[in-house]
Amino acid sequence: MIKIGILGGAGYTAGELIRLLLNHPEAEIVFVNSSSNAGNLLTDVHEGLYGDTTMRFTDAMPFEQVDVVFFCFGHGKSEAFLQEHHVPANVKIIDLAQDFRIAAPGNDFVYGLPEINHKQIAQAQHVANPGCFATCIQLGLLPAARMGLLTTDVSVNAITGSTGAGQKPGPTTHFSWRNNNLSIYKAFRHQHIAEIRQSLSQVQGHLEASIDFIPYRGDFARGIFATEVVRTDADIEVIETAYRDFYREAAFTHYVDKPLDLKQVVNTNKALVHCDKIDDKLLITSCVDNLLKGAVGQAVQNMNLMFGIDERAGLRLKPSAF
Repeated sequence: MIKIGILGGAGYTAGELIRLLLNHPEAEIVFVNSSSNAGNLLTDVHEGLYGDTTMRFTDAMPFEQVDVVFFCFGHGKSEAFLQEHHVPANVKIIDLAQDFRIAAPGNDFVYGLPEINHKQIAQAQHVANPGCFATCIQLGLLPAARMGLLTTDVSVNAITGSTGAGQKPGPTTHFSWRNNNLSIYKAFRHQHIAEIRQSLSQVQGHLEASIDFIPYRGDFARGIFATEVVRTDADIEVIETAYRDFYREAAFTHYVDKPLDLKQVVNTNKALVHCDKIDDKLLITSCVDNLLKGAVGQAVQNMNLMFGIDERAGLRLKPSAF
């Protein structure tokens, strides 16, 4: 059994992670750390776990008892934590924040997108889990990058559910504001653009084109639905063949011949991708569940790879029929 510690255990991502790991055939949660909730039952915060566990939060961090630790901190806190605390060298780390996603001198974290870094993740001691928007958008664009099609500016629009803003309430997550509403935020300046560019450059070999990304807040709880527009003269049949080939061996990412809808991926670790061609414009559609393939589902997928077990273990989740 893989013995697991979770830090920052009170948020949405931690709750989803615990739910997955409690049902994982080769995982055992040793501790869930949350200083503000120490001593309380996990179900006091994550009420969806009633009947599944009687574990309690702890303020202890017994790293000597675990094989891997998940960082479910807010952005910027993972790097600060590692500067202030010692995690034994034999304990693997999977960080769900953005602190180590960009390659830099002294950063030994492997970028955890299995569709392009499968072998590196399997050999890694430390993995930086991709962002939710970044996962969805990259998976739409990576086959086009492999074809060398990203030579002019790429237009991206993507809408995310309210869980993408985290569990702490804010003015734009309150139900009465979010319900029946739609809004733009961080247009052209979203923090995930850097990791998107990094992966596209890795696959295409270079990237001079701009990624013009406009994110939207949606009036639903979970999921990301993205469109990417690329100008190209390539035939749609050639493009579709390249997309199918790119994801032929992928465990959870699939090219689909028909137009997509968000419910096809919500509550699953799947990413779905579809292409249409109108004149010289390639319209790519991609969608994921922001909490699963966009966060902890992908993190568990990375854990499976790091420990050499079935990549799909604990992640055979089915979407709702309605």
